[in-house]
Amino acid sequence: MITKILSNAAIRYSERLFISRMKNKKQFLNLHEQLIKECRQGNRKSQFELYKLYYKAMFNTAFRIVGNHTDAEDIMQEAFLKAFQKLGNYKGEVSFGAWLKRIVVNQSIDFLRKRKIEFISIDSGLEFKNEDETDYSWEIEEDTKYLEVITEINLLPEGYRIALTLYLLEGYDHDEISEILKISPSTSRTQFMRAKKRLIENINNKKCKNEKT
Repeated sequence: MITKILSNAAIRYSERLFISRMKNKKQFLNLHEQLIKECRQGNRKSQFELYKLYYKAMFNTAFRIVGNHTDAEDIMQEAFLKAFQKLGNYKGEVSFGAWLKRIVVNQSIDFLRKRKIEFISIDSGLEFKNEDETDYSWEIEEDTKYLEVITEINLLPEGYRIALTLYLLEGYDHDEISEILKISPSTSRTQFMRAKKRLIENINNKKCKNEKT
């Protein structure tokens, strides 16, 4: 239920028009191949055009991770500068949007690391022997809205918030998250399940309190 709510809403994000992850090793047919070629040659006009195509989606990604408009803006600008400097490393194995997004995500995580954010939250009372993120036994009320879920995600401890954001909103799998956060895939799965359990408990508890008032 929780994954369905977030997935259905997330598909409306503008980055869905540009960003899709490849599941094989074939070269990605890039929609903006000519622009990218010109950007590699240092064409400022083409760089600006590419920036206009992606800046909104990249800002949204940075903002969902760091939670502050000013910081997200700075991170996005730095990520674009880094991307233009490293365009020679882009081999077209994934979409340009996915490649650029990974730079934005890494910049955002580095920013949080400098603030000494702990990405792993330990709840001694929560242990999962079967860490299956497709387990829908943790149901939330049918009338729960997307914005309610996002609000509750943002109220979670930072480690839980990042785990849910990367998996549910940014669409990364646990192998990718383990690379981003420099943790093991199993740790990523456990962290996600703990975060999901806490999120659903918080949502349902709040609804129960509202019904009693």
